[in-house]
Amino acid sequence: MYTSDTADEAWYDDDAGPVARPYTMTGGRTASDRRFDLISLVVARRGVTPAGPLFPEQARIVDLCHHPLSVAEVGAELDLPVGTVRVLLGDLLTAGLIETHEPPTLSELPTADLLEAILVGLRAL
Repeated sequence: MYTSDTADEAWYDDDAGPVARPYTMTGGRTASDRRFDLISLVVARRGVTPAGPLFPEQARIVDLCHHPLSVAEVGAELDLPVGTVRVLLGDLLTAGLIETHEPPTLSELPTADLLEAILVGLRAL
């Protein structure tokens, strides 16, 4: 039975800390305006300060990403679902607090002929 005594109690797990569902952090959004590949690298922009308050998870992303991390690594560090992380990253990208570096596409990769020419050149050294 629900009583007024429990109404003032916050949800709390001794091991995990305060319980906050992922949709709370994302404002109920399940997708970002931008698509992030799992291996896209995320880097915090230096010298940029947020215009307003950040969720603790967003502040942690900015702190973690002073060195490049993949989207998957950010999710693992925060112990959050990747979908939630993608929404948070989209917000940080829109705010100009991070930048991303996408993995190369197949058309950007070197051809077999180029790799063979490099190998021949290395062997000639």
